[in-house]
Amino acid sequence: QVQLVESGGRLVQAGGSLRLSCAASGRTFGYYHMGWFRQAPGKERESVATISWSGGTTYYADSVKGRFTISRDNAKNTVYLQMNSLKPEDTAVYYCAVRLISEPDFGSWGQGTQVTVSS
Repeated sequence: QVQLVESGGRLVQAGGSLRLSCAASGRTFGYYHMGWFRQAPGKERESVATISWSGGTTYYADSVKGRFTISRDNAKNTVYLQMNSLKPEDTAVYYCAVRLISEPDFGSWGQGTQVTVSS
């Protein structure tokens, strides 16, 4: 399976910015989509943003539209999440994930990186 390692999470002040990175390695048999998900304390996991192989198609949760930007560098097998205008409600463990083009769902997940936004 694909192995994913997230980095960049830390404590920040509300209104600040962070850039998360996720590096993929292992059995990437062909093209794949990548995405970011998060799970806040006491809440269920939710999708934050996804991006296609070419980077031409992106999707964002309504709660982050206009504030977050997802991008990828295929040469480095890395996906990024630029987070601006952070709110305390953004506090969560952020996970990256991979979906192979031939698969219907995201099947490989990282261990997560903690993002904490203070008010």
